Amino acid sequence: MDEGGGSANSTATATGATTSYASSSILSNYPLISALFAFAIAQSTKFFASWYKENRWDLKQLVGSGGMPSSHSATVAALAVAVGFEEGFGGSPFAIALILAFVVMYDATGVRLHAGRQAEVLNQIVCELPSEHPLAETRPLRELLGHTPPQVVAGATVGLVTAAIGHLIFGSSPRA
Repeated sequence: MDEGGGSANSTATATGATTSYASSSILSNYPLISALFAFAIAQSTKFFASWYKENRWDLKQLVGSGGMPSSHSATVAALAVAVGFEEGFGGSPFAIALILAFVVMYDATGVRLHAGRQAEVLNQIVCELPSEHPLAETRPLRELLGHTPPQVVAGATVGLVTAAIGHLIFGSSPRA
């Protein structure tokens, strides 16, 4: 029970932890970077598509939800695939990320899509109210909330491709 040896081990462990902590910086977190890039690509695609169609810049497209492709789906698909590449596709981290991705994509085509459709109907009803009705001046509800299945598939594809390209660039391999 040499206390000096214990100190040396503690120092070595602390130094190793510091080195390990520095090498695991948020900037080198491949799943996180893949997810953020997929989100940015999907939102940028919507931004430029709206400019192409409407011949005007709509900055709301950079942060808004709804539309083609689904940035929510792109984000969670990229996260799941990147976790699979980094941690292995047979492990618990990938299973968690995959289930999260399915829940988000299901929600985008289910609850959020139908809430947007209901908002559209309610806005139409309010527009048809006589001007003296108390709800006639109600601010319109946001209609573009969810996604159609093709928008979700397109978003998931953006995410998958983004994570795969990131894997090729960063050369991440499954941890043992």
